Amino acid sequence: MNKKIAFLGAGSLAEALISGIIKSGLISKEKIYVTNKSNLDRLKYLEAGYQVQCRTNKEELAKVADLIVLAMKPKDAIPSIESIRPYLTNNQLIISVIAGLSTDEIERAVGIDIPVMRVMPNTSAMIGHSATALTPGKYVTDEHIKETNQLFQTVGLTKIVPEGDMHTVTAISGSGPAFIYYMVEAMEEAAIEMGLDAETASVLIAQTVIGAGKMLQQSGETPAVLRENITSTGGTTEAGLIELASHDFQRIVTSCINRARERSIEIGKSK
Repeated sequence: MNKKIAFLGAGSLAEALISGIIKSGLISKEKIYVTNKSNLDRLKYLEAGYQVQCRTNKEELAKVADLIVLAMKPKDAIPSIESIRPYLTNNQLIISVIAGLSTDEIERAVGIDIPVMRVMPNTSAMIGHSATALTPGKYVTDEHIKETNQLFQTVGLTKIVPEGDMHTVTAISGSGPAFIYYMVEAMEEAAIEMGLDAETASVLIAQTVIGAGKMLQQSGETPAVLRENITSTGGTTEAGLIELASHDFQRIVTSCINRARERSIEIGKSK
Protein backbone atom coordinates (compact mmCIF):
# COMPACT_ATOMS: atom_id res chain seq x y z
CA MET A 1 0.00 0.00 0.00
CA ASN A 2 1.73 3.19 -1.16
CA LYS A 3 0.19 5.42 1.52
CA LYS A 4 1.34 7.58 4.39
CA ILE A 5 -0.47 6.85 7.66
CA ALA A 6 -0.60 9.09 10.74
CA PHE A 7 -1.65 7.94 14.20
CA LEU A 8 -3.09 10.65 16.43
CA GLY A 9 -2.66 8.83 19.73
CA ALA A 10 0.16 6.50 20.71
CA GLY A 11 -1.39 4.04 23.16
CA SER A 12 -1.33 0.24 23.15
CA LEU A 13 -3.90 -0.08 20.37
CA ALA A 14 -1.93 2.23 18.09
CA GLU A 15 1.22 0.26 18.91
CA ALA A 16 -0.48 -3.05 18.11
CA LEU A 17 -1.59 -1.78 14.72
CA ILE A 18 1.83 -0.26 13.98
CA SER A 19 3.46 -3.60 14.84
CA GLY A 20 1.03 -5.53 12.63
CA ILE A 21 1.48 -3.17 9.68
CA ILE A 22 5.27 -3.36 9.90
CA LYS A 23 5.33 -7.17 10.24
CA SER A 24 3.04 -7.53 7.23
CA GLY A 25 5.05 -5.09 5.11
CA LEU A 26 1.81 -3.33 4.17
CA ILE A 27 3.26 0.16 4.76
CA SER A 28 6.97 0.92 5.19
CA LYS A 29 8.26 2.35 8.49
CA GLU A 30 9.23 5.68 6.97
CA LYS A 31 5.60 6.26 5.95
CA ILE A 32 4.18 5.62 9.44
CA TYR A 33 3.83 8.78 11.56
CA VAL A 34 2.80 9.00 15.22
CA THR A 35 1.93 11.81 17.61
CA ASN A 36 0.13 12.15 20.94
CA LYS A 37 -1.11 14.85 23.26
CA SER A 38 1.92 15.27 25.55
CA ASN A 39 3.73 12.00 26.37
CA LEU A 40 7.14 12.46 24.77
CA ASP A 41 8.55 9.34 26.45
CA ARG A 42 5.91 7.26 24.71
CA LEU A 43 6.85 8.75 21.33
CA LYS A 44 10.54 8.06 21.98
CA TYR A 45 9.67 4.47 22.89
CA LEU A 46 7.75 3.90 19.63
CA GLU A 47 10.42 5.59 17.54
CA ALA A 48 13.17 3.45 19.06
CA GLY A 49 11.17 0.22 18.98
CA TYR A 50 9.61 0.46 15.52
CA GLN A 51 11.67 3.11 13.68
CA VAL A 52 8.49 5.04 12.85
CA GLN A 53 8.36 8.81 12.42
CA CYS A 54 7.28 10.43 15.70
CA ARG A 55 6.28 14.10 15.80
CA THR A 56 4.83 16.53 18.33
CA ASN A 57 2.92 18.60 15.77
CA LYS A 58 -0.30 16.86 14.74
CA GLU A 59 -1.15 19.63 12.29
CA GLU A 60 2.02 18.75 10.36
CA LEU A 61 0.95 15.11 10.16
CA ALA A 62 -2.57 16.02 9.05
CA LYS A 63 -1.08 17.78 6.04
CA VAL A 64 1.02 14.86 4.79
CA ALA A 65 -1.01 11.75 5.68
CA ASP A 66 -3.26 9.82 3.30
CA LEU A 67 -4.75 7.83 6.19
CA ILE A 68 -5.37 9.39 9.61
CA VAL A 69 -6.04 7.07 12.54
CA LEU A 70 -7.84 8.67 15.47
CA ALA A 71 -6.57 6.73 18.48
CA MET A 72 -6.77 9.28 21.28
CA LYS A 73 -8.95 9.18 24.41
CA PRO A 74 -12.67 9.82 23.73
CA LYS A 75 -12.66 13.10 25.69
CA ASP A 76 -9.86 14.45 23.49
CA ALA A 77 -11.38 13.39 20.18
CA ILE A 78 -13.48 16.37 19.06
CA PRO A 79 -10.96 19.05 20.16
CA SER A 80 -8.19 17.14 18.34
CA ILE A 81 -10.25 16.81 15.16
CA GLU A 82 -11.16 20.50 15.25
CA SER A 83 -7.51 21.47 15.69
CA ILE A 84 -6.51 19.72 12.45
CA ARG A 85 -9.65 20.63 10.49
CA PRO A 86 -7.97 23.38 8.39
CA TYR A 87 -5.40 20.87 7.11
CA LEU A 88 -7.78 18.08 6.04
CA THR A 89 -9.08 17.35 2.55
CA ASN A 90 -11.65 14.91 1.20
CA ASN A 91 -8.83 12.99 -0.51
CA GLN A 92 -7.83 11.61 2.89
CA LEU A 93 -9.39 8.75 4.86
CA ILE A 94 -10.07 9.09 8.57
CA ILE A 95 -10.11 5.85 10.57
CA SER A 96 -11.46 6.14 14.11
CA VAL A 97 -10.87 3.53 16.83
CA ILE A 98 -12.61 5.71 19.45
CA ALA A 99 -15.43 4.04 21.37
CA GLY A 100 -18.81 5.75 21.14
CA LEU A 101 -17.90 8.32 18.45
CA SER A 102 -20.06 8.01 15.33
CA THR A 103 -18.99 8.64 11.75
CA ASP A 104 -21.56 11.47 11.56
CA GLU A 105 -20.00 13.21 14.56
CA ILE A 106 -16.54 12.98 13.03
CA GLU A 107 -17.79 14.27 9.67
CA ARG A 108 -19.46 17.22 11.39
CA ALA A 109 -16.32 18.01 13.40
CA VAL A 110 -14.21 18.01 10.21
CA GLY A 111 -16.76 20.12 8.36
CA ILE A 112 -16.18 18.67 4.88
CA ASP A 113 -17.42 15.62 2.98
CA ILE A 114 -14.57 13.41 4.14
CA PRO A 115 -14.57 9.59 4.17
CA VAL A 116 -14.63 8.15 7.70
CA MET A 117 -14.30 4.53 8.78
CA ARG A 118 -15.29 3.66 12.35
CA VAL A 119 -13.38 0.65 13.69
CA MET A 120 -13.63 -1.34 16.90
CA PRO A 121 -10.64 -3.67 17.46
CA ASN A 122 -9.68 -5.23 20.78
CA THR A 123 -6.50 -5.71 22.78
CA SER A 124 -5.84 -9.12 21.19
CA ALA A 125 -4.51 -7.03 18.31
CA MET A 126 -1.26 -7.07 20.30
CA ILE A 127 -0.76 -10.72 19.30
CA GLY A 128 -2.46 -10.56 15.89
CA HIS A 129 -5.81 -12.00 17.01
CA SER A 130 -8.14 -9.02 17.24
CA ALA A 131 -11.83 -9.34 16.42
CA THR A 132 -12.34 -6.03 14.61
CA ALA A 133 -15.63 -4.56 13.43
CA LEU A 134 -15.66 -1.92 10.69
CA THR A 135 -18.43 0.45 9.68
CA PRO A 136 -18.26 2.95 6.79
CA GLY A 137 -19.38 6.57 6.86
CA LYS A 138 -21.49 8.08 4.10
CA TYR A 139 -18.55 9.25 1.95
CA VAL A 140 -16.62 5.97 2.03
CA THR A 141 -15.95 4.05 -1.20
CA ASP A 142 -15.26 0.37 -1.76
CA GLU A 143 -11.57 1.26 -2.06
CA HIS A 144 -11.62 2.87 1.40
CA ILE A 145 -13.23 -0.26 2.85
CA LYS A 146 -10.59 -2.42 1.15
CA GLU A 147 -7.76 -0.29 2.57
CA THR A 148 -9.21 -0.39 6.10
CA ASN A 149 -9.69 -4.15 5.88
CA GLN A 150 -6.08 -4.55 4.78
CA LEU A 151 -4.84 -2.48 7.71
CA PHE A 152 -6.79 -4.30 10.39
CA GLN A 153 -6.33 -7.77 8.95
CA THR A 154 -2.66 -7.31 9.89
CA VAL A 155 -3.81 -7.69 13.52
CA GLY A 156 -6.63 -10.23 13.20
CA LEU A 157 -10.08 -10.87 11.78
CA THR A 158 -12.32 -8.11 10.39
CA LYS A 159 -16.07 -7.89 9.90
CA ILE A 160 -18.20 -5.12 8.34
CA VAL A 161 -21.21 -4.21 10.51
CA PRO A 162 -23.93 -1.53 10.36
CA GLU A 163 -23.11 1.50 12.50
CA GLY A 164 -26.20 0.88 14.62
CA ASP A 165 -24.55 -2.32 15.88
CA MET A 166 -21.28 -0.72 16.94
CA HIS A 167 -22.30 -0.13 20.56
CA THR A 168 -23.10 -3.85 20.87
CA VAL A 169 -19.83 -4.77 19.14
CA THR A 170 -17.98 -2.54 21.62
CA ALA A 171 -19.54 -4.54 24.46
CA ILE A 172 -18.85 -8.03 23.07
CA SER A 173 -15.52 -7.78 21.23
CA GLY A 174 -14.10 -4.48 22.50
CA SER A 175 -14.74 -5.17 26.20
CA GLY A 176 -15.27 -8.92 25.84
CA PRO A 177 -11.67 -10.01 26.46
CA ALA A 178 -11.79 -8.40 29.92
CA PHE A 179 -14.94 -10.37 30.77
CA ILE A 180 -13.24 -13.61 29.70
CA TYR A 181 -10.11 -12.75 31.71
CA TYR A 182 -12.33 -12.11 34.75
CA MET A 183 -13.83 -15.60 34.37
CA VAL A 184 -10.33 -17.07 34.03
CA GLU A 185 -9.25 -15.25 37.23
CA ALA A 186 -12.15 -16.87 39.05
CA MET A 187 -11.32 -20.33 37.65
CA GLU A 188 -7.66 -19.98 38.65
CA GLU A 189 -8.60 -18.85 42.15
CA ALA A 190 -10.96 -21.81 42.55
CA ALA A 191 -8.32 -24.27 41.32
CA ILE A 192 -5.69 -22.91 43.71
CA GLU A 193 -8.13 -23.02 46.65
CA MET A 194 -8.67 -26.69 45.83
CA GLY A 195 -4.95 -27.45 45.98
CA LEU A 196 -3.72 -27.08 42.39
CA ASP A 197 -0.50 -25.11 42.04
CA ALA A 198 -0.84 -21.69 40.39
CA GLU A 199 1.39 -22.41 37.37
CA THR A 200 -0.45 -25.61 36.48
CA ALA A 201 -3.83 -23.92 36.88
CA SER A 202 -2.76 -21.02 34.68
CA VAL A 203 -1.40 -23.21 31.86
CA LEU A 204 -4.35 -25.60 31.80
CA ILE A 205 -7.02 -22.88 31.93
CA ALA A 206 -5.36 -20.76 29.24
CA GLN A 207 -5.15 -23.76 26.91
CA THR A 208 -8.75 -24.66 27.72
CA VAL A 209 -9.89 -21.19 26.66
CA ILE A 210 -7.76 -21.34 23.49
CA GLY A 211 -9.09 -24.79 22.62
CA ALA A 212 -12.70 -23.76 23.19
CA GLY A 213 -12.20 -20.74 20.95
CA LYS A 214 -10.67 -22.88 18.20
CA MET A 215 -13.59 -25.31 18.45
CA LEU A 216 -16.03 -22.41 18.04
CA GLN A 217 -14.16 -21.23 14.95
CA GLN A 218 -13.40 -24.54 13.28
CA SER A 219 -15.98 -27.17 14.26
CA GLY A 220 -18.95 -25.61 12.46
CA GLU A 221 -21.12 -26.32 15.50
CA THR A 222 -23.06 -23.85 17.63
CA PRO A 223 -21.95 -23.12 21.20
CA ALA A 224 -25.05 -24.94 22.43
CA VAL A 225 -24.15 -28.12 20.51
CA LEU A 226 -20.53 -27.98 21.68
CA ARG A 227 -21.71 -27.58 25.27
CA GLU A 228 -24.15 -30.48 24.93
CA ASN A 229 -21.43 -32.70 23.46
CA ILE A 230 -19.41 -32.32 26.67
CA THR A 231 -22.37 -32.70 29.01
CA SER A 232 -23.24 -36.24 30.16
CA THR A 233 -26.30 -36.91 32.28
CA GLY A 234 -25.26 -37.10 35.89
CA GLY A 235 -21.67 -36.10 35.06
CA THR A 236 -19.31 -33.40 36.29
CA THR A 237 -20.06 -30.92 33.51
CA GLU A 238 -23.79 -31.16 34.12
CA ALA A 239 -23.26 -30.60 37.83
CA GLY A 240 -21.24 -27.45 37.18
CA LEU A 241 -23.73 -26.11 34.64
CA ILE A 242 -26.62 -26.67 37.05
CA GLU A 243 -24.73 -24.63 39.64
CA LEU A 244 -24.18 -21.80 37.12
CA ALA A 245 -27.87 -21.85 36.16
CA SER A 246 -28.92 -21.75 39.82
CA HIS A 247 -27.07 -18.41 40.09
CA ASP A 248 -28.73 -17.09 36.92
CA PHE A 249 -25.46 -17.13 34.98
CA GLN A 250 -27.03 -16.34 31.60
CA ARG A 251 -28.89 -13.32 32.99
CA ILE A 252 -25.69 -12.03 34.62
CA VAL A 253 -23.78 -12.26 31.33
CA THR A 254 -26.62 -10.59 29.43
CA SER A 255 -26.72 -7.81 32.02
CA CYS A 256 -22.94 -7.37 31.77
CA ILE A 257 -23.04 -6.99 27.97
CA ASN A 258 -26.04 -4.69 28.12
CA ARG A 259 -24.40 -2.40 30.68
CA ALA A 260 -21.22 -2.18 28.61
CA ARG A 261 -23.33 -1.33 25.55
CA GLU A 262 -25.23 1.35 27.51
CA ARG A 263 -21.92 2.86 28.63
CA SER A 264 -20.74 3.05 25.02
CA ILE A 265 -23.92 4.99 24.20
CA GLU A 266 -23.37 7.28 27.22
CA ILE A 267 -19.78 8.00 26.15
CA GLY A 268 -21.01 8.92 22.70
CA LYS A 269 -23.59 11.34 24.09
CA SER A 270 -21.09 12.96 26.48
CA LYS A 271 -18.84 14.34 23.71
